[in-house]
Amino acid sequence: MKWSELFTSSVGKKLIMSITGISLVAFLVVHVGLNACIWANDGGVMFNKAAHFMGSNIVPRILEIGLFLGILLHIVQGLVLEVQNRSKRKIGYAVPMGNKGSKWYSRSMGLLGTLLLLFLIMHIAHFWVPSRITGLEPVYIDVTNGQIAAGASPVAKEYHDLFGKMREVFEGNLLVVILYTLGCISLAWHLLHGFTSAFRTLGLTNHKYIKLFDATGLAFSIIVPLAFIMMPISFYMGWV
Repeated sequence: MKWSELFTSSVGKKLIMSITGISLVAFLVVHVGLNACIWANDGGVMFNKAAHFMGSNIVPRILEIGLFLGILLHIVQGLVLEVQNRSKRKIGYAVPMGNKGSKWYSRSMGLLGTLLLLFLIMHIAHFWVPSRITGLEPVYIDVTNGQIAAGASPVAKEYHDLFGKMREVFEGNLLVVILYTLGCISLAWHLLHGFTSAFRTLGLTNHKYIKLFDATGLAFSIIVPLAFIMMPISFYMGWV
């Protein structure tokens, strides 16, 4: 296959979708692990330190650029494939196949992807823009005991208070919590098909291990979105 066919042929587009999809799965693992630091019950110290590391070191920042490019490419290729598939299905089956042909979420990847795009825009506006562009309120952490300090001092290091920003966004804002929950549910359905589909497209599965991949994909598509859902709920309910 020529390089140009990666972006023009149907097979090439599916390969790009698979590669970028697996990369985004890896990002979700890192993201959910970092965000889980909110449950350390230390007033956000561990979470703010982890967020500071990701935002101030060159390697994560370079990977962040690659992530945005991957997301953009995944979205574009996904929309193109959706349009192509719909154009080929102008004449439907004489008898609707329903879930016998494929699951509804497999047939609705375009819709689920669009909902995820809207959710991603909201998420970027809430956290990435303040963290990277407009700025956040500082929080000072005493390097001698790892506790939050009252203010700047020779032994206190300054961090962006992303934990405080999460509390501001979610605490008392039921509508925002509901929107995030719906976004994570869309993510779950999207992953339910996309996880195993990406590995199958790349030929990384076989009949011997296909059940293991399917079980892993099912567990991932439940556990990761559920963990994300519990984060805004935890702030809203005052659990953190």
